[in-house]
Amino acid sequence: MTPLRSSRTRRIAGAALVVAALTATAACGGGGSKDKDNGGKAAGYNAAVKGIANASAKKGGTLKFIGKQDFDSTDPQRQYYGMAWDFSRFYARQLVSYAPKPGAAGAELVPDLAKANGKVTDDGKTYTYELRDGITWEDGTPITSKDIKYGIERIWATDVITGGPSYLRQVLDPKNEYKGPYKDKSPDKLGLKAIETPDDKTIVFKLATPNGDFEQMLAMPAGSPVKQEKDTGAKYQLKPFSSGPYKFESYTPKKGAVLVRNDKWQKSSDPIRAALPDKITVTINSNIEAIDQLLIKGEYDLDLNATGMSQSGRTTALKQHKDNVDNIETSFIRYVDIATKVKPFDNVDCRKAVIYAADYKSMQTVRGGPAAGGEIATNMLPKSIKGADDYDPYGILARGGKPDVTKAKEALKKCGKPEGFSTVISARSNNPGEVQTAEALQQSLQAVGIKAEVEPIDGAESSSITGSPAVVKKRGLGLVMTGWGPDFPTGQGFSQPLVDGRFIAPNGNYNVSETNDPKINKFFDDALKETDPEKAGEIYKQMNHAVADLAVQMPFIYEKNFTWRSSRLTNAYSTAAYNGRYDYVSLGVVK
Repeated sequence: MTPLRSSRTRRIAGAALVVAALTATAACGGGGSKDKDNGGKAAGYNAAVKGIANASAKKGGTLKFIGKQDFDSTDPQRQYYGMAWDFSRFYARQLVSYAPKPGAAGAELVPDLAKANGKVTDDGKTYTYELRDGITWEDGTPITSKDIKYGIERIWATDVITGGPSYLRQVLDPKNEYKGPYKDKSPDKLGLKAIETPDDKTIVFKLATPNGDFEQMLAMPAGSPVKQEKDTGAKYQLKPFSSGPYKFESYTPKKGAVLVRNDKWQKSSDPIRAALPDKITVTINSNIEAIDQLLIKGEYDLDLNATGMSQSGRTTALKQHKDNVDNIETSFIRYVDIATKVKPFDNVDCRKAVIYAADYKSMQTVRGGPAAGGEIATNMLPKSIKGADDYDPYGILARGGKPDVTKAKEALKKCGKPEGFSTVISARSNNPGEVQTAEALQQSLQAVGIKAEVEPIDGAESSSITGSPAVVKKRGLGLVMTGWGPDFPTGQGFSQPLVDGRFIAPNGNYNVSETNDPKINKFFDDALKETDPEKAGEIYKQMNHAVADLAVQMPFIYEKNFTWRSSRLTNAYSTAAYNGRYDYVSLGVVK
């Protein structure tokens, strides 16, 4: 999911460790067998964490989102923000998708456009799907296997379709021989050999090597169909052609969007989407405090970005409107990337000096403390991922999250910088608390002679700044404040884009540290061959320990946040599928 894909990017963006005991108190469609809506009264504190807040199957009304940061894209193949993935369920479907259930149960993959989950043959290298009847585009024409193949092929056109995840490319075409549909010389532009479409209702994927997470990759928006004659390349994001229950009436980047019902969509063909509201609106407002005020006044229903309320907003909400608030534990980790190609961080001891000198407790406090910020993190695997443990090689919890000045100075001597050094910390100005957290780090580093300048950047531009190794080096961005949630709930889905050297890219790069260690790369290869999730988890644990020992990242909190839901909102529940945020496609409103 997503950088913190604004709340992942996936890159920020929002769950995963949502409480496993969450119960599915309503039917899979997002509403219960009985209408239980409470006529517009708040459902109660943490109601959407404990189950389904204000369960109802009533249709109608307008669902109103507001957010500080726009989608990275509305083009399914270009999306990487977690909130964009969540929102895309309104208008984009895949062969398989996530179950509309609260908590951990929401991470289950269920059939969507396909009649059933894939038939796996050839020792895990072939996946075959048969499409449902009645699946249509917004113009009423059938969605075919060729539409799905074409949509997936677009992610090979990296000069046009930028920004999205690359998993499918690497699994289906590891040698990168295909050049994408825009350069495809075959008459039908369907020349990718790894995907076969023997007829309009059947699609077959041929993997180069087995990968137990393949269906997780197909469940991303990157696996969505695109109708070839409606594809406008880089401009497709201005009006994607809908395969879901809603279609775009309008979209103006950095301002907002309006979605209305797709009258060609048939509920009988879609077991996932409740399609309750008549209309869905999105408003972009860069003033974070103003957003919280507008939510509390009832002018909007929820925060699109789902990265938590501002300090002033949550203070008012908890004091006066606590029944409208959920305290959600996500699977995001807030951390600092340490750029190993920016001197002096090419030296492991200089990197360790930062980790020892950091005041974790201060950074946690700036983020809102244990409840509004999250627990102090000691390593880079969320608790929801198999392989996660309490590995703490730098004794962070033993020192109560406070700096270890003695060890920091010892590390500086080892790296040949006993008096310290200068560097730059980048932080996103429109990500709540990130600049302030960078300033807290800046202050603690100063105590051991590390002089760090804080450089604010626009989060919407982070993929071209911190996502460009060349720009990182040019600007001397030694420390990059960021966050990350899993693209899907495995070690591959969380860690591979961040630390596998084969994922380093000239643009849209998420391996900001530029870690390229053969031992770590091999851990991923070994884990992907393992069909037993528990055994794969053991391999990911070793990988995570190796990453921590290299000191290429400095995690500081396992994120929690306070999220507002309006009293009008129905069917709100926190789901592991989208890193703890609400499952947007199940939401409704009291008219």
